[in-house]
Amino acid sequence: MTPRRALHILGAVELTTLACLLLNLVTVHHRTISAILGPVHGLAYTATIIAAVLLADGRKRVWLSALVPGFGGLLAARTVDLAHH
Repeated sequence: MTPRRALHILGAVELTTLACLLLNLVTVHHRTISAILGPVHGLAYTATIIAAVLLADGRKRVWLSALVPGFGGLLAARTVDLAHH
């Protein structure tokens, strides 16, 4: 697995967990779901930023993209892709 692919997967997990948290909030608002998904989302968000910093190779645009909640990991993966072409 390439580092770019790992960043893409982390970004997808971050976005999915955020979407599930928001869906839970506007529908059933079950505390157990929030208690499980909240830390998982936080871990995915943090891991996405760390992976982007490691892949940035001195390019601020890569890791700054990762700071965007929800879509940041996917943006950073795309930015890494664009930088290599």
